[in-house]
Amino acid sequence: MTDRSQTLTYADAAHGGVVSAEQRHRVLRNTYWLLALSLLPTVLGAWVGVSTGITRGLSGGVGLAVFLAGAFGFMFAIEKTKNSAAGVPVLLAFTFFMGLMLSRMIAMVLGFKNGSELVMTAMGGTAGVFFVMASLASMIKRDLSGMGKWLFVGALVVFVGAIVNVFVGSTVGMMVISTLVVGVFSLYMLYDLKRIIDGGETNYISATLALYLDLFNVFQGLLALLGLGGSND
Repeated sequence: MTDRSQTLTYADAAHGGVVSAEQRHRVLRNTYWLLALSLLPTVLGAWVGVSTGITRGLSGGVGLAVFLAGAFGFMFAIEKTKNSAAGVPVLLAFTFFMGLMLSRMIAMVLGFKNGSELVMTAMGGTAGVFFVMASLASMIKRDLSGMGKWLFVGALVVFVGAIVNVFVGSTVGMMVISTLVVGVFSLYMLYDLKRIIDGGETNYISATLALYLDLFNVFQGLLALLGLGGSND
């Protein structure tokens, strides 16, 4: 079976028909535009959180509960509205919330002598990972859909480990979890990009949500690792 027929079969199985190259390119283009737009509310949310200190008291179990309730609530709403005019505003509200939740970590890192450099390094590292994964996704011809179940297991392990470490408070555990987060969600980025390119995802709002979560987790993981290193200075 040729690479092209594998791609068409994958798209056929996922959507009940072959997705045209024009449609795949349109979804990818719209996804990139919306992903870029979604970063603006994230930056705004992070700035509001750092400036006001509104998330300063959200630590431990309370912070975890607020984050999980807000994140899963928004993701449910996004999936419900992804085919309507409300889909984009709901997604952008979600990214603002995620920036707000990230502000506590950013504020902590900015408290270090080289805090600004660490944040910029994490941003640069995340952009670098995205560039590499986007390049690989456009070059790889084979179907990567089989990665999905393994990545899901990896993400589940990281998720459970992160919840446990919230209550344990282990620095070593945090380093291990953050390293796994960067690795797992970098691969998820490749997987999600390849799905869009192959026609496995035809809704650009869902595609943007998936890639946004990949970027957010890679950035958070890198920032945590750099912050742990910076705290030793």
